[in-house]
Amino acid sequence: MSFDQHAFISYAHLDNEPLTPDQKGWVTQFHATLRTMLSQRIGSPARIWRDDKLTGNDIFSDEILGQFARTALLVFVLTPRYLKSEWCTREIRAFCESALSNGGLQIRNKSRVFKVVKIPVDVIDALPEAARQVLGYDFYDLDNGNARELDPAYGDQSRQAFLRKIHELAWDIARLCEQFEAQGAAAPLATVSPAAGSVPPRPAKATVFLAEVGRDRQTARELIEADLKAHGYETLPAAPLPLVEEDLVAELQHQLASCAFSIHLIGDNYGVVPDGPSERSLAMLQNEVAAQASRDGTLRRMIWLPEGCTGTSPRQQAFIAALHGDAWLQDGADLLTGDLEQLKAAIHAALTRLDARRDTGSDAVPSTGGKTVHVLIDEQDRKEVVPLLKSLRARGLQVSIPVFTGEASALRQANTQLLNQCDALILFYGAGDEAWKFHQQNEIRKQMGVRGERAPALQYLYLAGPRTADKELLLSLDEPGLIDAIDGFSEMALAPLLDALALKATDP
Repeated sequence: MSFDQHAFISYAHLDNEPLTPDQKGWVTQFHATLRTMLSQRIGSPARIWRDDKLTGNDIFSDEILGQFARTALLVFVLTPRYLKSEWCTREIRAFCESALSNGGLQIRNKSRVFKVVKIPVDVIDALPEAARQVLGYDFYDLDNGNARELDPAYGDQSRQAFLRKIHELAWDIARLCEQFEAQGAAAPLATVSPAAGSVPPRPAKATVFLAEVGRDRQTARELIEADLKAHGYETLPAAPLPLVEEDLVAELQHQLASCAFSIHLIGDNYGVVPDGPSERSLAMLQNEVAAQASRDGTLRRMIWLPEGCTGTSPRQQAFIAALHGDAWLQDGADLLTGDLEQLKAAIHAALTRLDARRDTGSDAVPSTGGKTVHVLIDEQDRKEVVPLLKSLRARGLQVSIPVFTGEASALRQANTQLLNQCDALILFYGAGDEAWKFHQQNEIRKQMGVRGERAPALQYLYLAGPRTADKELLLSLDEPGLIDAIDGFSEMALAPLLDALALKATDP
């Protein structure tokens, strides 16, 4: 199987007419930019062709049909005019028919058809199933509820979004070209040797489920998806999710079973509600199924609730509150409230850790050997400490917190005993103030002095919200034994403690 062309762009003549006489047409700009970006990613000149359609007549060309057998991929620009054009719909059908007899429509579950949505349409029945099922690249934004194509002519913001979308598309096309090579297809990248700059095949990495989002988080999702793909990670879903609740849950369970990591970006809007009895949103259902998967297997998760995120409806407000306070919905997840750059850094840190485990041939968390951990908290932190306690217990650790009710003498005796018996001690600095922290640290020093050689070598200060000047100072000092969870519970932040406990479990 050998191809002369990387891709063919299928479009309607009307959609390439410039907005003003002194500008280039939208498809012309799209074509030139995609060719440049794809060339940079594959390390050789990208061969992308299209029919210039110098007239508006819908006349299907047999010459185009003959070229499809020598073309690896098809990119079609979806608009209302595209669906009304007999020429365009025949082009895409002809390509799909040619692909079926020339390597198939999919390469390792990736479609050879790419959908660029310039203007959204409600019904796409005129298109073949292969084109209907693929996820689209949305080259439009909403202006007062109306779709407006991303056109550099509309200003710098639109231009940046236009370039960002082509960047994402170019990466996906480059990845598919690599897969052609990996399975022995000679063409898309075969003309350039690795020494000349072509992209070498990437090693297998964790597959990431990047949950679908509403419009208010779409840009953030696109940036994260592009970043993940640029670093060699496969992302799911690769096709639109079903919007019938029963089918959706089954599909989510199927896809998450092949993923090592999932990311959930929560917005202000309640979003799409699949047809079903629960009337829960798509975001809620994705999170619930992923939480269940994390309990049943090795799936790790990350939930992003940026600071200031508030629901625009009572249902979304309730969902956000539940994510903050319901440990069940947080199962297997780090809950982050920082900005997008902090989120991206946390994602890469978590994936680096997962990949390291994959390299050693084991996804298992190091055994902690049933060691005991005492978490010293203020009574006001009973609710906030739950994610930490559940995470520690999930690793086979015996976990305790102070006793708060009873006679004073009995309380002191019980809490002293808990402190004396632990292998590791965590001071949970959350609702308590500086005076509380000072008092607790003083009591710990006294008790550890009594224990002498039996004192636990592992002692950590866990910084939880709310932020205070004292906690900010502690963070800036970056002293040993500090666990930074001030923006929310983080599995990643626990890594030093867990590794130390695993090492301690091997001690005689």
